[in-house]
Amino acid sequence: MRILVCDDQDAIRSMIETLVAASGHQVTGVASGAQAVERAVTERFDVLLLDLLLPGALDGFEVCRRLRAEESTRSLPILVLSALDDAETRQTAMEAGASGFHAKPFNPVHLLREIDGLADVGQHS
Repeated sequence: MRILVCDDQDAIRSMIETLVAASGHQVTGVASGAQAVERAVTERFDVLLLDLLLPGALDGFEVCRRLRAEESTRSLPILVLSALDDAETRQTAMEAGASGFHAKPFNPVHLLREIDGLADVGQHS
């Protein structure tokens, strides 16, 4: 699977990229919401792993909204990975178009299991 990782913190993005790549996936990392939207719209990815707290005009919520508004990315699974873990944040993320939510620090096994589950769904659709 091709996975896009968007996190503005280099160390966290690198750790997520390494984790996902070690499971046999192709990974592309970006540091801003604008980069995530641009890459997701111009290239084909199977999953977006997205932080909510991003610098600039496009935070994670806005990235979700923009990708859901685009025909080519409307059905792209978006898994949020965020340090913000309260009911309101989760609800806002899901309303913006997130497919799933993992609180940081997230459980790597659970994240990889969800990614693999999305791969299974994609093969059967």
